Amino acid sequence: CSSLAIGTTTGYRLFSLSSVEQLDQVHESNEIPDVYIVERLFSSSLVVVVSRAKPQQMNVYHFKKGTEICNYSYSSHILSIRLNRQRLVVCLEESIYIHNIKDMKLLKTILDTPPNTTGLCALSINHANSYLAYPGSATSGEIALYDGNTLKTACTIPAHDGPLAALAFNSTGSKLASASEKGTVIRVFSVPGGQKLYEFRRGMKRYVNISSLVFSMDSQFLCASSNTETVHIFKLEHLTDSRPEEPPTWSGYMGKMFQAATNYLPAQVSGMMSQDRAFATVRLNISGQRNICALSTIQKLPRLLVTTSDGHLYIYNLDPQDGGECVLIKNHSLLGSGKMEENKENDLQPPVPQSYAATVARQSTVPSTSTMPGYSEDGGALRGEVIPEHEFATGPVCLDDENEFPPVSI
Repeated sequence: CSSLAIGTTTGYRLFSLSSVEQLDQVHESNEIPDVYIVERLFSSSLVVVVSRAKPQQMNVYHFKKGTEICNYSYSSHILSIRLNRQRLVVCLEESIYIHNIKDMKLLKTILDTPPNTTGLCALSINHANSYLAYPGSATSGEIALYDGNTLKTACTIPAHDGPLAALAFNSTGSKLASASEKGTVIRVFSVPGGQKLYEFRRGMKRYVNISSLVFSMDSQFLCASSNTETVHIFKLEHLTDSRPEEPPTWSGYMGKMFQAATNYLPAQVSGMMSQDRAFATVRLNISGQRNICALSTIQKLPRLLVTTSDGHLYIYNLDPQDGGECVLIKNHSLLGSGKMEENKENDLQPPVPQSYAATVARQSTVPSTSTMPGYSEDGGALRGEVIPEHEFATGPVCLDDENEFPPVSI
């Protein structure tokens, strides 16, 4: 979550997310109009683009050199593309193509997948665990889990009753989150076993269309956004974890009553009642728009990022200790010319609560991305690590240049 890519009617833009105050535009291209898919490989120069003008063609570019690495055409419209350092996945409505990203060779075609009109699929960003998840049914919430390294089916997970609407892996590829079209329950499963680990209730009053599910890099939090104005952040902890005693309120009393009642209720009902409420929330000033969220660390502090389809990036402070309502600290316009024109009216900078500052001081115990097995956001170049030769091919895709990963200002 260190960069942002947007497709527009005139082309596409890439931004660096290393600062709250300033949104640096890394690259802009107006060569291909009506870009509806643009995927960048972490902080490298490899970017994959699909245009409405040629919706069946995938173009792979080295944007710093201004060269096209290759292009592939498919039998129907490309609905989504996912990539990590090992695999590039192209999802069509009824088939999925898996390429080796080092030389772009086609390794596997999964044919006759259930109709997937939205191109819903997820790929682990950890290339050592290149698991792929996609709907296993068009009528129920079944997840097909596929191993992108061995090119074999791992398992099938009966996740929800209704059709799937969102899927997301955590950074290491050991957990998979899902939501159905109802949008009321979010579940987290182990990978590759498929055991249910967590279950969160987003709401019971109305069905919503969840458009974005994302884990934090340390897998402690899970964020869900929908077509409503509320973004929910859940904390992945068990109810038995040490937690401060609730104040003696009516809701706290009723909560304890429900918890006691679960011993006498059927499993399906008691499961619903033992749901955790959201750890933190955000109330957007818009609703009904598609948005994408990310949980990231910018300038050493945890932030929630929300990008909306009208071309805005909202940055919120997230208190990882106490949660609650997240505070809006910046609103960037993504559609300005050249350097970004910032919306000064919404440039809110309220004082940061003391408890939050104290929390930040304790964050040194949180594992950094560099300690996570099999994954490094910058490919190791920032820490002086040598990227193994076998990581990259001698073919058309060359990513072993240290200049591919510009230093991030902290």
